[in-house]
Amino acid sequence: RSRRPVAQVPSKLPARRSHYARTIEMVARQHNLYPELLHAVVRTESAYNPSAVSSAGATGLMQLMPGTAKRYKVKDIWDPVENLRGGAEYLRDLLDMFDNDLRLALAGYNAGENAVIKYGNRIPPYPETQRYVRKVLQFLWAERASAGS
Repeated sequence: RSRRPVAQVPSKLPARRSHYARTIEMVARQHNLYPELLHAVVRTESAYNPSAVSSAGATGLMQLMPGTAKRYKVKDIWDPVENLRGGAEYLRDLLDMFDNDLRLALAGYNAGENAVIKYGNRIPPYPETQRYVRKVLQFLWAERASAGS
């Protein structure tokens, strides 16, 4: 699998977060999302590492699967802005699909919307997905707390 080289990114999490903060804010606003939510998802998915690759083949800041990237017309999955845009569009669609139920949207982001639908619009009984939803929400609360201070 070929990879496009990514620009040098700081090694420490706070510096990586800061490196992408303006872009995340811009993309979040374009998709009617709170920047804190996008930060929480990015931190959970990749810890702000644009070169991250999961064992399942998800890549980039938002850990997009190739099919999701194609669905959202992400031309270069390794481009942080494109990756964020595709992930934000998917998250926005999930929120719309599940009547702005954040927990269900996050479960759909992790396990796919069909898994949430299959289980009667509930978080699927997959331990990974249940941990994922809790982790994103914890990071979201931390983001909101730091934004409020």
